[in-house]
Amino acid sequence: MDTQVDCELMEEIKEALQNNDLLLVAETIQKCLDKLNNTPLNIAITGGSGSGKSTFVNVLRGIDNRDKERAAPTGVVETTSEVTSYPHPNYPNVTLWDLPGIGTTTFPADKYLEHVGFDKFDFFIIISVDRFRENDVKLAQEIQKMGKKFYFVRSKIDNNLRDEERSQRKFNEETTLAQIRENCIKGLQKLGIETPQVFLLSSFDLHLYDFRLLEETLERELPALKRNVLLLALPSVSLEIINKKKEALQANIKYYAILSAVVGGVPVPGISSAVDIGMIAGVVTQYKVVFGLDIPSLERLAQTTRVPLDDLRAVMISPLAAKKITPDLVMKELQHRDMSVMAAEEVSRCIPILGIPAAMGLSFISTYRVLSTFLDMLADDAERVFKKALGLNTSV
Repeated sequence: MDTQVDCELMEEIKEALQNNDLLLVAETIQKCLDKLNNTPLNIAITGGSGSGKSTFVNVLRGIDNRDKERAAPTGVVETTSEVTSYPHPNYPNVTLWDLPGIGTTTFPADKYLEHVGFDKFDFFIIISVDRFRENDVKLAQEIQKMGKKFYFVRSKIDNNLRDEERSQRKFNEETTLAQIRENCIKGLQKLGIETPQVFLLSSFDLHLYDFRLLEETLERELPALKRNVLLLALPSVSLEIINKKKEALQANIKYYAILSAVVGGVPVPGISSAVDIGMIAGVVTQYKVVFGLDIPSLERLAQTTRVPLDDLRAVMISPLAAKKITPDLVMKELQHRDMSVMAAEEVSRCIPILGIPAAMGLSFISTYRVLSTFLDMLADDAERVFKKALGLNTSV
């Protein structure tokens, strides 16, 4: 998470703690967590007919094109005639918008933005299957005038590489990619875009080519909270993204630990442990979704990669990954680990005057330690699943 945002959230919590009002502290922490988890993100995807924009919408949501109920319709002809929203299946605050190609509507560039509802979008991705055209540039220039970001994506690069390999005696993938990128950039510069950002992608091989560069660019240019939301919602298509997700989730553990400490200040034996176990179960469930280890996400991954679901599940070592997360499962896992801190927390409540502050401190430590351990376990499983899905060596 962005350091400045983290400091701002912690300052809010600090002010509430200084008021010595535990209810206010709990409300402040919950507000901070809502900011982290529910900030809206609206991504506009546009391009000409057959450019692959609907497939790109689907793959960012982890949805197979063949999913008739939830997938954006795809085809070699224009399938998008109106602005269509596609919420992320796991993050309803993240919405991808499939926009009609500007060349397929009767609206000029400036009227087009008004037609599609420009204001609600955080950034635009303009997709082309070959070269970018005048209409794409006009749209980009209008977006720029209104102070928002746009990115050019050259899609279906895997097809281009196959064609080039068949036609060249001495084929070099890196050289071919550099030539395609340079041609796109020069073409856009001739049409009036001074420093175009062009990313070469294949929606069916998102772990290859420029997707990591696109992710890093968005991470750099989005506001901090929206950057965090995007990262957690992205499919885990690289070990780098999995590691970044882990770092983002690790940075948030302190908020749950502080909330645990607040509950630890309630002078009722047993209540802190019960609340902590329930909260931990909820947070770990979120971890599974973020890493794509929940059953619906694994089923979608199995469908898109053609790797059997049982094979993906077989490489997961953590019992947390293999089962539905419940308070009973969390308690069972904790019984196999060091429970001394949690036990000491309950004992400290019986100590006059200093007992409650001590219990709060121990509650913070135990929750932080448990969530960090569970996060490590699930992140390792996410790496194993990723490698299995790609047919790589699954040792971590």
